[in-house]
Amino acid sequence: MASDTEDDREETWSEFRDCVNMAPKELEDWLDTEESKSVGDSDGGESTGHTSGRRIVEIKRTNKEDLTDSQWDHMDKVVGYIHRHLAQRPDGDVEDTDWRYSLMNWGHDPLKPD
Repeated sequence: MASDTEDDREETWSEFRDCVNMAPKELEDWLDTEESKSVGDSDGGESTGHTSGRRIVEIKRTNKEDLTDSQWDHMDKVVGYIHRHLAQRPDGDVEDTDWRYSLMNWGHDPLKPD
């Protein structure tokens, strides 16, 4: 659902910028790795997270005032996904886990310092 008010969009913008902690080039480089392609739901093609990652790169390279309703909707989806996924953090070292790789496909590296 599209953010209708300016306040909603400001909140989405702020949360998206907080959640997506990977720079566009960093995310693009990650999406080219086998680890990135190894996780997520797919029907034999590109996974949902991988597709999302490519959209995130595009969004991050778009001026705020030029974002489309579809991009705003995707930003909301990304924020929700990252929040839900972070709540499911597994115990122990997460560096080489599907959990981390999935989050990184959505633009968030949980091992990056704040």
